[in-house]
Amino acid sequence: MSENPITELPRRRRGLLGLPGNEKPRWQRRQEKIRDEIARNRRGEYTVPTWVLVAALVGIIGGFALLIAFLK
Repeated sequence: MSENPITELPRRRRGLLGLPGNEKPRWQRRQEKIRDEIARNRRGEYTVPTWVLVAALVGIIGGFALLIAFLK
């Protein structure tokens, strides 16, 4: 019986702690991600999240609407 290379996936070798040999532990990946984000923010690449911009826009429009309603 011949093996079908399309349906059979290669088995990954597991390293220490059950992780694949080239994969880092979750805490280490998260630590690097946070470190990279802090470095980006220090370089000035920080962007405001969309939900904050939407909240500010809704607040401004709502404020104008209230101002117009109370001045009538």
